[in-house]
Amino acid sequence: MAEQQAATVQLTLADGSVRAFPAGVTPRQVAQETGMPVDELVCATWDGELIDLDRPLETDGRLGWVDAASDQGLEVIRHSTAHLMAQAIKRLYPEAQLAIGPPVENGFYYDIDLERRLTPEDLEKLEEEMRRIVAEDLPIRREVVATDEARRLFQELGESYKLEILAEIDDPTVSLYRQGEFVDLCRGPHVVSTGRLGAFKLLNVAGAYWRGDAQNKQLQRLYGTAFPTQEGLEAYLQLLEEAERRDHRRLGRELGLFSLMEEAPGFPFFHPKGMVIRNELEALWRQEHIRRGYQEIRTPILLSQELWLRSGHWDHYRENMYFTQIDERPFAVKPMNCPGHILLYREGVKSYRDLPLRFCELGLVHRHELSGVLHGLLRVRAFTQDDAHLFVRPDQIQEEVEGVLELMDRIYSLFGFSYQLELSTRPENSIGTDEMWEQATGALRQALERQGRQYRVNEGDGAFYGPKIDFHLRDSLGRTWQCGTIQVDFAMPERFELEYVGPDGNRHRPVMIHRAIYGSLERFIGILIEHYAGAFPLWLAPVQGVVLPVAEAHAPYARQVWERLREAGFRVELDDRDEKLGYRIRQAEVQKVPYMLVVGGREAETGQVTVRRRGEREQVTQSLEELVATWREEVAARR
Repeated sequence: MAEQQAATVQLTLADGSVRAFPAGVTPRQVAQETGMPVDELVCATWDGELIDLDRPLETDGRLGWVDAASDQGLEVIRHSTAHLMAQAIKRLYPEAQLAIGPPVENGFYYDIDLERRLTPEDLEKLEEEMRRIVAEDLPIRREVVATDEARRLFQELGESYKLEILAEIDDPTVSLYRQGEFVDLCRGPHVVSTGRLGAFKLLNVAGAYWRGDAQNKQLQRLYGTAFPTQEGLEAYLQLLEEAERRDHRRLGRELGLFSLMEEAPGFPFFHPKGMVIRNELEALWRQEHIRRGYQEIRTPILLSQELWLRSGHWDHYRENMYFTQIDERPFAVKPMNCPGHILLYREGVKSYRDLPLRFCELGLVHRHELSGVLHGLLRVRAFTQDDAHLFVRPDQIQEEVEGVLELMDRIYSLFGFSYQLELSTRPENSIGTDEMWEQATGALRQALERQGRQYRVNEGDGAFYGPKIDFHLRDSLGRTWQCGTIQVDFAMPERFELEYVGPDGNRHRPVMIHRAIYGSLERFIGILIEHYAGAFPLWLAPVQGVVLPVAEAHAPYARQVWERLREAGFRVELDDRDEKLGYRIRQAEVQKVPYMLVVGGREAETGQVTVRRRGEREQVTQSLEELVATWREEVAARR
């Protein structure tokens, strides 16, 4: 005889109380009965799992609430808005086939297969249709159906991408979500009705290969964003406008820093002004590393295939590598610097007294990226990685990791970056023993905790050869960028049989610490361009000052000032064009030059300059000696 369904369920509520409700009660009904503000709730949690507010509860369990102000609530709102957009697409373009439509970090997208290329005007029409659907306040209902039934449904609807997804599902049942005439294959959860949505904006259309595979058809990816309130949406759209103003691709072109060309997609060209920034960053990097006992090296770009097989990169990274042959022998262009550093370590016998051995390199690496993900300097195919590899005894791990943490803090603070730390643990696709991973992860944990660092754990996101600490920098717009990384590696020394002679005269295995600060020098420059909106501090500015004679008669003295500042080692330009002074000042402002130095008759007579800082109206007149001293102090402090 079938087991009789329980008449009541015991629910543990958010305040810890336990109450009995009729079996089949929904979270929404519980919220109403317990005085919860139902209109503020997006969904619920059932024993930690996100569920719809209208999901019947048939067993005992712990019930929690998710409101619109939470990260989980915002994600559900965005997911539901993706469905709202998909419904509008099917109404306006019935021939469109739907692929996938998940929430993402700042919004949502939906991939569609539609022969017609959608335009900004089409997005406006879709928004109008979405608002109509919101006004209809359609209930959003979850249905659990047999997988075969779902296949028949989407076969009738002609949704081939949904059928392809269903073909990979082995479960006997799947969940569907319906709102009006629209139905989608989805795990959920979602808001209770379309009327709960409204603060949204469709942003743009991009291309995306189905399943991210360039061999598949390219679909149209419609991006949008959504918020619980109109105020939140408007604040985000203002942030997008500011981000557009700071876009490093536009500023890089306008300020003459770098170029991206069709002849070399993913391989940036740096102009003289861009090289100034690169050189200053490299000089800072070298200065800080010399102070801390690092030794700079250089390793080849091409290394034999055998090396990459032994390192494990061949198995784990081959799809991202470039290959060639020399004398019928296979070689690979290096995607990372570590194997080359390992080869140098193996040169000669190492004693325990030689450790820690700190190798560092500004190494050019190449990684194959799909054309669709290339993005200015932020995603390229060739970049300079500021790698360091520390070969240490096991008892030195703690101190060395703490030293790296201090070095990273020193460099990031110079640029005004705050950061978040993330400890990433062992992924499924890894090499090395359980004991190695436990020891490496423990060492990173202890280093963070001994320095009192706040961090979060990202389970399963470590490198294939070891756990890591990632630095997520927060820029002036509040965006985060993953740059620095520290990785403890017991596996690679084992693979290459690295050794050192201990005080006992026996051979021992060193530990290898991988470390990068900028990560990619090119990417870091792109981040800095947007962080500063192109207005670099004096030490980093490609042009530190421009000398502006008031009239032609003052040009000879202006040239003297220009030459004197160049002799003092500053990057200064002379603008003596036959244009009005106001026009030339505005041009210097547009080029974001830190200082404008105006010289006229009075300055020529007294041997002074009138100094105007970028973005300020106040001016100060001072001698050249005072100006040089001020600039030297500012550059030395890297302000």
